[in-house]
Amino acid sequence: MEALIPVINKLQDVFNTVGTDIIQLPQIVVVGTQSSGKSSVLESLVGRDILPRGTGVVTRRPLILQLVHIDAEDRRKTNEENGIEGEEWGKFLHTKNKIYADFEDIRKEIEAETERITGNNKGISDEPIHLKIFSPHVVSLTLVDLPGITKVPVGDQPNDIEIQIRELILKHIANPNSIILAVTAANTDMATSEALKVAREVDPDGRRTLAVVTKLDLMDAGTDAMDVLMGRVIPVKLGIIGVVNRSQLDINQKKLVADSIRDEHAFLQKKYPSLANRNGTKYLARTLNRLLMHHIRDCLPELKTRINVLAAQYQSLLNSYGEPVEDKSATLLQLITKFAAEYCNTIEGTAKYIETAELCGGARICYIFHETFGRTLESVDPLGGLTTIDVLTAIRNATGPRPALFVPEVSFELLVKRQIKRLEEPSLRCVELVHEEMQRIIQHCSNYSTQELLRFPKLHDAIVEVVTSLLRRRLPVTNDMVHNLVAIELAYINTKHPDFADAIGLMNNNLDEQRRNRMKDLPPSVPRDKGAASSLQSAPGAEHGDGGTGNWRGMFKKGEEGLPGDRTYHQFLPPASPQRGHAVNLLDVPVPVSRKLSAREQRDCEVIERLIKSYFLIVRKNIQDSVPKAVMHFLVNNVKDCLQSELVGQLYKTALLNDLLIESEDMAQRRNEASDMLKALQKASQVIAEIRETHMW
Repeated sequence: MEALIPVINKLQDVFNTVGTDIIQLPQIVVVGTQSSGKSSVLESLVGRDILPRGTGVVTRRPLILQLVHIDAEDRRKTNEENGIEGEEWGKFLHTKNKIYADFEDIRKEIEAETERITGNNKGISDEPIHLKIFSPHVVSLTLVDLPGITKVPVGDQPNDIEIQIRELILKHIANPNSIILAVTAANTDMATSEALKVAREVDPDGRRTLAVVTKLDLMDAGTDAMDVLMGRVIPVKLGIIGVVNRSQLDINQKKLVADSIRDEHAFLQKKYPSLANRNGTKYLARTLNRLLMHHIRDCLPELKTRINVLAAQYQSLLNSYGEPVEDKSATLLQLITKFAAEYCNTIEGTAKYIETAELCGGARICYIFHETFGRTLESVDPLGGLTTIDVLTAIRNATGPRPALFVPEVSFELLVKRQIKRLEEPSLRCVELVHEEMQRIIQHCSNYSTQELLRFPKLHDAIVEVVTSLLRRRLPVTNDMVHNLVAIELAYINTKHPDFADAIGLMNNNLDEQRRNRMKDLPPSVPRDKGAASSLQSAPGAEHGDGGTGNWRGMFKKGEEGLPGDRTYHQFLPPASPQRGHAVNLLDVPVPVSRKLSAREQRDCEVIERLIKSYFLIVRKNIQDSVPKAVMHFLVNNVKDCLQSELVGQLYKTALLNDLLIESEDMAQRRNEASDMLKALQKASQVIAEIRETHMW
């Protein structure tokens, strides 16, 4: 299982090269307040002075410290290859392969690199420094040293320094694969520990938190840390380990870490003999090594899955970016052909990417034809905007100065044309809706079907312009055809239409039945034979009307004008003449009077209204059928057939090749980033694949 920590170090190196934290690797994160002894604990684990020391804020950038245990054979090989002497050395990621054998140089490089990013006046940064220490005296560990938690800004630190540091700490410890090393000074109250408080926010169960109590030798006289170390004050699941750090005086006097560890052991034996074997720097190092190895073992299966999933995603992303263009002519023709095919497939419903959020392409056009347009036509009232007075007025105007014996055909034609004309607006609106959907298909194909177009913004814009222009040219032609369809219906009112003849016959039967019903309802004072005679008088007119003279039915007679009707309207009637009660003077000024329509007027209006409705329904059915066919032929199918030839003719030109196939500025950069990340993930997958099951136990 010792092999697991080097594996994680390799993975860390792999992902550091691409500068991303996309994979959350297992590591130990050191958290604590400012000057609580975090850096001293790390130096004790390394066994050498490598970190900047002092008062106030010293650690101002995250330091990712990888401790690598090497044996004598590895040390000898490295010394021979690099021409260095000594058994310990360090390497920084930012200095590439440069080896630091002098740990004083390592400390200076950390200071220089910190000041390069954060300045020299207490500012902080979240950009980490990566340091690797190779030594036979360390156990393999990966630790992250973070800036200490502070409250008051000093120097040129911003006013929100506390929030910045807190967010930086949370960013690292929120990683579920990290172990939190919460450092607290023994000369402060454990209940006020900021490190444990922050750790508990992301790890409420304490499953990955280990507490370290520093400065055991600086506690007030008469007090000890026994209760704290035993976990009686605040229990921590992974345990609480006490250590003794070097004082600032010891550091100034260059006291060796090895001597400090020896003095620490003596102090623990004297003050805490019963706990000495479970505290101290050496025990802390072994515990961290064991915890990290077990943690890596638990995280590894999920880590492997995560890396494989990401590798597949980045491979797909890289494929969408495409390869750099070599043969521009072939690439342009391929893109044009693919776009035209996808456009047609979207209309036909055979596209690779089918929209699930809303109707698109051919399905949307079908919806426009049969739902939107169909329902709109069905909602048009055959007699809408036409009152009985309008019908009656049209009948009277069509007769001229002579009283009419029959309902004039001209009035029917005038009125029915007026109603048919109302079908033109929804028909043209149908064309407009289909045209808009054809425009939307362009964007759909660009976004979903042909991702390659996004690489070449100028080509994309040119294709959109060509297709839009083609649609724009076809729109007037289609509108003219739809306009003509309505004009054709208006040009000839075919009263011999089979459906219309059937409707007239049915209507005649209904009128005869209504007349018979009225005859039954006559009061007793009206002789039945008069009613019968009246009925007989109307028969020749009916036969005459059905004989093809241009009138449908003669149904007017003198005796029925006084019969009660069932409609009441305001008519302009003159005052009655004093000589005869039923005479009217047409030259008198009309006075609006409310009266019921006569039976003849009712019958005339009913005849015209029923005929209009019957003929309108026939025409509406024709329009509902012919307009979608016209739109499909003149707009949709025409664009489908001409699209590719139009695109090739407009864009496939030598003079335009270089201009159209210029990639967007960030496409090459994104392709390189995706390629680097894919290589890193593939390498990480190989590293993990090298682990055998036996390594994990």
